[in-house]
Amino acid sequence: MTIMKAIKELKLKDKSTLGGLTDAKLTEEIKTMEKTLFTMRMKLKMWEQKQTHLIKFLRRHIATAKTMAAGKKTV
Repeated sequence: MTIMKAIKELKLKDKSTLGGLTDAKLTEEIKTMEKTLFTMRMKLKMWEQKQTHLIKFLRRHIATAKTMAAGKKTV
C-alpha cells in the first residue's frame, strides 16, 4: 500500500498540510490521530482489525506530526 493511499484511507493530512497548521490545530490533529490509533489497537486485540499495517504507518505519522509541533515551539 502506498503512503498516499494510507493517508486517504485514514483521512489524515499529508506532511505539507501539517506543516502549514497553527500550533493549536496541529495539537488537535495529533490528538485525533492518537484516538484513531487507540481504536485501531483495540480492534486488533479483539481480532477485528484486518489492516494491521496501518497501525505502523499511523504511529510514524504521529511521530512526524509531533516533530513538526516541537519544531514550531522552539522557533
